[in-house]
Amino acid sequence: MTPIERLFTLFDQTALILQEELQCTYLEAVAETGENVFHGDVLQEEVSELNKKRLKNEYKQIQLDRFTNEEVRKAFQLAVLKGMKEHTQPHHQMTPDAVSLFMSYLVGQFTANHFALTILDPAVGTANLLTAVLNHLPRKQVKSYGIDVDDLLMKVAYVNANLQKHPVHFFNQDSLQPLFVDHADVVICDLPVGYYPNDDNASRFILKGESGHSYAHHLFIEQSVHYTKEGGYLFFLIPNSLFTSDQAPQLHAFLKEHTVIQGLLQLPLSMFKNEQAAKSIFILQKKGIHVKAPKKALLIELPKFSNKQAMKAMMHKIDEWLATEKKGL
Repeated sequence: MTPIERLFTLFDQTALILQEELQCTYLEAVAETGENVFHGDVLQEEVSELNKKRLKNEYKQIQLDRFTNEEVRKAFQLAVLKGMKEHTQPHHQMTPDAVSLFMSYLVGQFTANHFALTILDPAVGTANLLTAVLNHLPRKQVKSYGIDVDDLLMKVAYVNANLQKHPVHFFNQDSLQPLFVDHADVVICDLPVGYYPNDDNASRFILKGESGHSYAHHLFIEQSVHYTKEGGYLFFLIPNSLFTSDQAPQLHAFLKEHTVIQGLLQLPLSMFKNEQAAKSIFILQKKGIHVKAPKKALLIELPKFSNKQAMKAMMHKIDEWLATEKKGL
């Protein structure tokens, strides 16, 4: 059994016991068992003495310190994915792992000269993307913020970060309301796509819809730019249809005024059920005194992540592009 399999089995088996005992969903039970693993104890008073013993016995067999952060993240992610399949809601979708890892590589490369960083994920979900990025910035001092309106996802995110020993500041709120966070050097966000129901709040934004509901993903971009430092980077996972919608001209004008486009990396279409669902990684830099537009933006169609040779060549190409453009970064 691999370390990831061993850990997943622990999360899964103990979550099933708690699901039965607490009469809750599997996803809620995963959050509860994750909290127990972190504390090395059974925190739920409703659990029978017999099951308390069983659970404590299971927890004792695993010492978290013997696992890497990535092993913990991947094992916990598998349990969360199982829970999401049973309990699907449109916004309960996790960023694919290969994309999270590739985003963490990009963040690392673009911030290579930063010793200390502040990172914000305004749609943090279960914190899988955020913790993947944090796990790949080992030699930096990082302060991170995660925001989500969904209280169950927030509980999962908090447990996930604890298990990986990342001191993330979490806020359970509507990310499009005023935020109580430091301005960030880096924003990462798998953009929630769809309409934003709060027209009253949307009216504060430049990118509000002309009539009817506004696009949530446009407002998230504006909010993210607002909370980024001058010269800071934004890494968005965007739908490929972002620039062909009826409100695309306003978005284009906003981006031109406030940001510099560093790159657009199209994810392999094979990752998605259909072409309409396809996404890209969009890299922006907020304008500032020393910010120069790249001579040539990084425009790339990524190969399949499973094609190691092609990915290696592509990363080499990105590194070369960065080395050439870095004088202006």
